[in-house]
Amino acid sequence: MSIVLDHHPQARRSAHDEPAIRIFERLMRGFDGFAALRLWNDTVHAPSGGTATFTLVLRDPALLRRLVLGRSPLLLADAYFHGQLDFEGDLYSALTLKDHFQRVSLSWRDKLALLRDAWRLPSRSDASLKPSNTMASRIARSFSHRHSRKSDRAAISFHYDVSNEFYGLWLDEQRVYSCAYFESPNDTLEQAQRNKLEHICRKLRLRPGERLLDIGCGWGALVCWAAKYHGVRAHGITLSREQHAYALQRISDEGLEDRVTVELRDYRDLAGEGVYDKVSSVGMFEHVGLANLPAYLAAVQRVLRPGGLFLNHGITHDEEGWNKTIATEFINRYVFPDGELDCVSKIQLGMERAGFEIHDVEALRPHYALTLRHWVQRLEASREAALREVDEPTYRVWRLYMAACALEFEAGGTGVYQMLASRRGREPQVPLTRRDLYAVDSGKAFGLFVTSAQAAALGTD
Repeated sequence: MSIVLDHHPQARRSAHDEPAIRIFERLMRGFDGFAALRLWNDTVHAPSGGTATFTLVLRDPALLRRLVLGRSPLLLADAYFHGQLDFEGDLYSALTLKDHFQRVSLSWRDKLALLRDAWRLPSRSDASLKPSNTMASRIARSFSHRHSRKSDRAAISFHYDVSNEFYGLWLDEQRVYSCAYFESPNDTLEQAQRNKLEHICRKLRLRPGERLLDIGCGWGALVCWAAKYHGVRAHGITLSREQHAYALQRISDEGLEDRVTVELRDYRDLAGEGVYDKVSSVGMFEHVGLANLPAYLAAVQRVLRPGGLFLNHGITHDEEGWNKTIATEFINRYVFPDGELDCVSKIQLGMERAGFEIHDVEALRPHYALTLRHWVQRLEASREAALREVDEPTYRVWRLYMAACALEFEAGGTGVYQMLASRRGREPQVPLTRRDLYAVDSGKAFGLFVTSAQAAALGTD
């Protein structure tokens, strides 16, 4: 990638421009794309031979020194959160810098030249945002992956108790904070999330009067949907006080107090045996911790009646275990302090060891990529409203995190699966075929959400 010098009309050249641009050129050598650089004095360095898809705005020259010494993508992320660095243009293109910097290989001559230029830069910081007591600055220092009840409550609060209003700006009207289910890429987020709620209810073959437990019930979308459209008595548990308060109000507003309950409870403290006909867990086991998965699955096994169905929905990745990488360190430092993922085969093995018979496994990776792009777009469109709920660094954490995750799902590094299983002991409530999941007339509530193309294919349109 080559760079040519351009000037902002009011920019003033300084002696520091040349070493800065040399550092930028060396670090960007081999980058598959076109990027521009705007320095702290508004001097712009733009690519020749193409149009820049994004511009790095460097407000703190000391950041270049740190990049020379470390070249860690986490430096860029932290600098972005605190305003020392900004992105203009296509954020998704800018995020490809993560892989680029991990691939950069420099000769010893390049390293000496970089160090020489780095020491010629000013050491002052003109960043517009300073570190403060925010999510971006209190980065998960107190979490150790022990997954005690106390640490799990704190980890959930760290992520979910930001602001109900903040989440409401970019989630769908049901407030579903997990992968949507798109029948078409052109579906709205609202449509896709309704599809998803109904898809889960159909997989669980919910029947009127049954008892449903939703572990990690979020803002109450699934328990309310299942009660309203499938006639079940639903109970949800969460560790988030903000979610719990919202769900209680929602249940009252929708007149579901006689059919839906939610409580603040750890899954390890669920009472009883064989209490529930069906159990759902959506976006929950990522928080459990790999060492605690047997205890989590044993708790589900205990409260689910023999033959009852369990739907386990969660994110996986393409490597065994939760090893320390740039990606895992970023997630645990800024977003999910105690989050841990594993490959889908290990999750299935754990379920089988816990005494579950697995009936269906559905991969939803493309659906989550679409979901995340919707969330990012909606968050960006609501930036001013978001900043009335959270501070700038927190807004930036969510924006960068969700955009980076969208790319990771698109590349296949992470996946998301729905695994339907039953507790062994009786004949499970699963039919011989799966036609009931897609038949238009199998559920009156969902008939509105089936596309005309599907209806025609089923011969019922």
